Amino acid sequence: MPAACSPEEFASLAASLRSEDAARTLCDKLAFAATERRQLDGHAEVGSSLDITFVLFSAYLVFFMQAGFAMLCAGSVRTKNTMNILIKNVLDACVGAVAYYLFGWGVAYGTCKETNSFIGCGNFGLDDFTDWYSFLFQWAFSAAAATIVSGSVAERCAFEAYLGYSFFLTAFVYPTVAHWIWDGKGWLSAFNEDPMLDTGMLDFAGSGVVHMVGGFAGLMGAAIVGPRSGRFDVDGTPRELKGHSATLVVLGTFILWVGWYGFNPGSMLAINGATNAIVVGRAAVGTTLGAAGGGLSALVINYTRAKVWDLTGVCNGLLAGLVSVTAGCPVLEPWACLLGGIIGACVFNAASALLLKLRIDDPLEAAPMHGFCGAWGVFLVGLLAKKEYVMETYGRDSSTPYGAFYGGGGEVLACQITGIIVIIAWTCSLLGGFFYVLKAMNHLRVPYEEEMIGIDVSHHGGSAYNDSEAEKAMSKPNNA
Repeated sequence: MPAACSPEEFASLAASLRSEDAARTLCDKLAFAATERRQLDGHAEVGSSLDITFVLFSAYLVFFMQAGFAMLCAGSVRTKNTMNILIKNVLDACVGAVAYYLFGWGVAYGTCKETNSFIGCGNFGLDDFTDWYSFLFQWAFSAAAATIVSGSVAERCAFEAYLGYSFFLTAFVYPTVAHWIWDGKGWLSAFNEDPMLDTGMLDFAGSGVVHMVGGFAGLMGAAIVGPRSGRFDVDGTPRELKGHSATLVVLGTFILWVGWYGFNPGSMLAINGATNAIVVGRAAVGTTLGAAGGGLSALVINYTRAKVWDLTGVCNGLLAGLVSVTAGCPVLEPWACLLGGIIGACVFNAASALLLKLRIDDPLEAAPMHGFCGAWGVFLVGLLAKKEYVMETYGRDSSTPYGAFYGGGGEVLACQITGIIVIIAWTCSLLGGFFYVLKAMNHLRVPYEEEMIGIDVSHHGGSAYNDSEAEKAMSKPNNA
């Protein structure tokens, strides 16, 4: 007897159809349909599991970027401040995890009864929540945004001030921008049911949401805390205060480059299905070409300017190229990603020169790299987003606006410019106010004597290197 029908059901069908053969045929068809349904359910479950695994693996890569930031920062500061910059990087992850758990997710993606296009309004403390893998992925992004600032205020920012900033940024400043641009209810979001100008802002992986927020927060911190002692002469001429390890800088750069393959391709949030896989692959290729273009461009720029093959300059240019294609890697053609990286390195060098003219000391040049190159990356999408790629990446139909240089009208470009303006205004006003209040309370900067001896010794119990020249000098008897 066919497995799809019980004896009672078979008898009832045979009686109704007045034929056991007809009843058996019908039961066979029902059995076949049930088998197909189970197979389809199994395929859907496998596809969902594949997507979740892809997002989690991408989250692990993005979080591993913290190691890259740590190495890059450590190599770019002087020996006497190594432990200080490292503990700040470690605590960015710790403080950011608590802040994003308590408030950040709710502000960015929390849901409530009434639609709110400005800010999320539910799931605080992950209340009534089950989307665990998405939380991990988004927290890793928020931690990256916070860590950017550590380089801008390195070697003179007070430890407690940095912890306060890190919590404020990951709990409120960054999540609000993420809600505007990435949440389906955000007023500037490309995922909104009724997006601005029928497109919304196209920021695939966060040139604006992550890098501009971190970069311009760092700019405010560097400007308000003031330059390191000895960075500028009395007439404003900059004096070079070199970092102590090119080895750590290169190691950090390579770790960040690898992590970017989780940052950019992982932002598709799915890999199951032909279209998703194509977009993920294209994002990875665009990421690679952006980095390569930035590194080579920086090599030429620095050789033209100083007649040296500058290793640190190449690393900075490479990272600037990565930031420049983060918004558009899946919607730009490969040549456009390469061009974006090349111009990104130019933007980085120009912005770094501008900050020196303004006597703003950014030891890792994080504001030019993440803030200015992030803005360039957002703008580039408005010019060169390809129609077919936008349709694939964002699930749009053929009526979607696209890059202005392809004849797609100015809608995307207008949304990109709007995003640049509001991100700068929001970040600079909130973090500028935050840093200014700390400065007024005399809690922003370490005292001059502690800065001179080194924050490692004055705050963290000794040098990061037990055989450092500074420690040897301190251990010598005073013969004076």
